[in-house]
Amino acid sequence: MNTSSESFLLALSQTSPAMLALAGGAIAALTLLLIVLVARSGQVRKEQAEVASFRAAETDARMAELLKIQAEMHGRMSTMAEVFGSRQSELNQAINQRLDGMSQRVSTTITEQTKSTHENLQRLQERLAVIDAAQNNIQTLAKDVVGLQAILSNKQTRGAFGQSRMETIVADGLPMGAYGFQQTLSNGSRPDCTIRMPNGAPSLVIDAKFPLEAWNAIRDAGGPDGAKLASQQFRRDMETHIRDISEKYLIQGETQDTAFMFVPSESIFAEIHENFEAVVQKAHRSRIVIVSPSLLMLSIQVIQAVLKDQRMRAQAHVIQGEVANLMDDLGRLDERVRKLQGHFAMAQKDVDMIVTSADKLNKRGVKIEALEFEGGDNSNSKTTARDNDPAPKSVDSRSGLLKLRVVDDE
Repeated sequence: MNTSSESFLLALSQTSPAMLALAGGAIAALTLLLIVLVARSGQVRKEQAEVASFRAAETDARMAELLKIQAEMHGRMSTMAEVFGSRQSELNQAINQRLDGMSQRVSTTITEQTKSTHENLQRLQERLAVIDAAQNNIQTLAKDVVGLQAILSNKQTRGAFGQSRMETIVADGLPMGAYGFQQTLSNGSRPDCTIRMPNGAPSLVIDAKFPLEAWNAIRDAGGPDGAKLASQQFRRDMETHIRDISEKYLIQGETQDTAFMFVPSESIFAEIHENFEAVVQKAHRSRIVIVSPSLLMLSIQVIQAVLKDQRMRAQAHVIQGEVANLMDDLGRLDERVRKLQGHFAMAQKDVDMIVTSADKLNKRGVKIEALEFEGGDNSNSKTTARDNDPAPKSVDSRSGLLKLRVVDDE
């Protein structure tokens, strides 16, 4: 401590008087500044106290106002609670009424829905029964299709099926005796059907053979090469059938120059004419006509019309004879009617003469009724006769004199 004091004093002794004066002025300024700051802090504290008291008074006023507002709010809340209570009771009552109405409507709706559901279930059961019956029919049809497929898989049975269809078309369109099945020709061949043409013309031959295996091979071909090979085989089989029909069934003077080759399917017939034009042309050159069921039916109808015309021509002379007899009977009837007309004319003339005589007699009677008889009596009798009833009177003539007065006819 002594050492520090000594060093301070030493430093002070070494300081110049100007520096000492400057330091004293600084200390005085600091002292004055401290005094000013203390005075201002007191004033600030006084102002803060005044502000605090003002704020306290303002806070009290606001608290009083808030208490008043709270009281008013409490009253309003009470009023609103009462209003809400009444509204709540009304709302509960309305809700209960609505719930009762909705419960009744829901109950009615549920009843109707139950009834409708029951009816729908009943109809559904009926439809299911119909569907079961249809399913049974479909199963039966499937069995029939399987059986038909088994039939068509065999060449002989397939040929019998096509022949049966052809025979049905022919038998439905022509009368008995106009056709024959499996009849032997002069060369020993037996076509499927021969139709007897009218006027002693040769019979028409119908053959029902068709290469279905080659056609199915075309359908089952996996690629273009297989389809090409199958088409070539089908074309060869068709040409073989056409050649067989032309050689066996076209006999000069016994059969027609043209024969029918029956194809038992419209779709296959269309495919042949669309994709196998060469086969169709070869058939035409060989005088073979490829026909489908519809074309065969149309041809049978044409033949039926020709047969009907032939029968009408065969009975034409009978019809002409009957017409001649009818004309003779008509001539005799006309002669007798004319004679009867003459008799009626004479009778009419006699009747007219009788009517004329009756008219004359009537007129003469009128004239006789108009006659007047006058005697020697006075004229009072005439006046009395004229005034009385105009009925006929007896004539009394005393004098014997008769006067005639002519009365003109009307």
